[in-house]
Order: sequence, then structure tokens, then C-alpha cells
Amino acid sequence: MKRLLLLAPAAAVTAFLAACGSSSGPARDASQPMIYVSSQRTPTDISDCLESKLSRVRMSRVGAATEIAVGSDSNTSYFVTLTPSNAGSIIKVMHPASAPDDPPEPEMRVDIARCAT
Repeated sequence: MKRLLLLAPAAAVTAFLAACGSSSGPARDASQPMIYVSSQRTPTDISDCLESKLSRVRMSRVGAATEIAVGSDSNTSYFVTLTPSNAGSIIKVMHPASAPDDPPEPEMRVDIARCAT
């Protein structure tokens, strides 16, 4: 029974992220986050996990928040902001409309879901 309870949050986050949609439809709004979700994990845990799963990441700290740029130095694909909260972290992922899909958006969503749970 305990194992089932541990899997439930991961399934919920994955289902939520999958329901957020994909960029293959109409042009995305660069002012709206691609992903905006809370996690019970700390920003440090999430950033360590993302760094292990993604290549070409650059991290910086802005106040209490951790900012992660994903992509090459000259062509960043995603901007991830991890903000501490009482329950863990708030994860916001921005993907500018003109940015390349590197890694592909579905892969990025899966990596965020895995690191958030």
C-alpha cells in the first residue's frame, strides 16, 4: 500500500504536465509559462536532478530562486526558475516562441516531471 501512495504523486504530476499541451499547435505565447507546477522537492534537489538529465545547463542564483538556462550559450531553449515555497518548490519553465526545441519539448516535460517528484 505504501508503494502505491509513493507512485500517486508522480503519476499526478506527469498527467498534469502532459495535459499542459504541446507547442506543435498554434504559436505559443512567450509571456506564458510552458510549465508552472509545485513540487514537494527542494530547489536544490530539482536542480541537481535536472543537471544530471539535461546537457548544456547553466545555473545561477537570484535571491532565493535558482535559474537554469537550458541550451547552448548562444541559443537558450528553456528558462527554468525554481523558487522555494513552504511545501517545497515552485517550478516555472519558459520556452520563448523563437527558441529551438533542444531538447524536444516532450523530453523536457518528462525530465521536469521526473525531477519534480
